[in-house]
Amino acid sequence: MTLDKVKKLVASQLSVAEEKITEESRLIEDLGADSLDIMEMLMALEDEFGISISDDETAKMKTIAGVVAVIDSKL
Repeated sequence: MTLDKVKKLVASQLSVAEEKITEESRLIEDLGADSLDIMEMLMALEDEFGISISDDETAKMKTIAGVVAVIDSKL
């Protein structure tokens, strides 16, 4: 559930085909995100899931699986 929402949101934010995104996909290296993309994605994730993500948690969000893990820990 969370993975599907994250993939859809990341695909939209980064203009990447959703089917190309896997749990192992790295946001910067594989999906081409830059620092502005990351900040916009974080704000969208916070809005979508009704959570707040700290800087420490952001540092753990290198891959899609990392993003999902942080979100799941908040829900």
